Amino acid sequence: MKKKALIFGVTGQDGAYLAKLLIKKGYIVHGVKRRASSMNTFRIDDIYSDPLLKKNNFYLHYGDVTDSISVFSTINKIRPHEISNLAAQSHVAVSFDLPEYTTNADASGTLRILESIVRVDKKIKFYQAGSSEMFGKVVETPQTEKTPFYPRSPYGVAKVYSHWITINYRESYKIFASNGILFNHESPLRGETFVTKKVVKALCNIKLKKQKKLFIGNLSAKRDWGHAEDYVIAMWKILQYNKPDDFVICTGKQYSIKEFINMVSKSLKMKIKWRGKGINEKAYDENNNCIIECSKKYFRPAEVDTLIGNSSKARRLLKWKPKHNIHSLIKDMISYELNIHKNAK
Repeated sequence: MKKKALIFGVTGQDGAYLAKLLIKKGYIVHGVKRRASSMNTFRIDDIYSDPLLKKNNFYLHYGDVTDSISVFSTINKIRPHEISNLAAQSHVAVSFDLPEYTTNADASGTLRILESIVRVDKKIKFYQAGSSEMFGKVVETPQTEKTPFYPRSPYGVAKVYSHWITINYRESYKIFASNGILFNHESPLRGETFVTKKVVKALCNIKLKKQKKLFIGNLSAKRDWGHAEDYVIAMWKILQYNKPDDFVICTGKQYSIKEFINMVSKSLKMKIKWRGKGINEKAYDENNNCIIECSKKYFRPAEVDTLIGNSSKARRLLKWKPKHNIHSLIKDMISYELNIHKNAK
């Protein structure tokens, strides 16, 4: 009998990549998405088809982790072997504008799933998507599974709750519940408000003379960036491990946002020069046009200056390591954007 997997947040970047990975591995995949007037399924259009037309290995369900009845009934109906909770209000800056909703979705949503598992079937394996934002104002470098948390946003705080409630239910009810503490991971499917996607899309547009300027926030913020394709493999491996546990997933390499911009511009064969310092720093093209400018609008109320992880535990126990580096990630993202322009002609 084929394994059944249930993914909350299947229409997001990670949900789409994970669904496709599991289908390749022979799973029947069920995905949950929120009801909206627009389908917002472009990331999974290649694997979704009307269940009335043919036998499928992918099924889409309406649901919401903020609704306990929805969560319980979905799990009870499907009775999956594995559940991955990738549903969240995932934008850190937005969490300051929507703190209550972020808490309801990102913290209480996890509790609803765990409680449903206990009530439906304790044999269901559970993966919780944690975040490097839980480390926030870091107390040690690099960050490991043993590094204390110091979140700096409502999003980070909500994720810390989810991390500990997952451990609590694991220990209290003896269920297979694991946390993946994933550092920043990007891809062509990244949401357009996230900084890497925003930079790649804007610079491609500027190169093609379809945009004049990119406004950006904290150029000096440093992150450990990986590729989502690699990270969903880690998610799967975490649930295949012989016992529930918690794992940091990262590349162990760090770049600033300014360095990321420079690498993207170099890949696009765009020559840019920086002038000024701090909030007044700007980037100019070969014709002395200002194409990148900092704006206080994109600074967070509480900044996270640096994040870099140590994934030696995952590499040792899960035999996981990333295939992509920052350069292949950027190449992948640029290729996707340029193909959109090419196909639009």
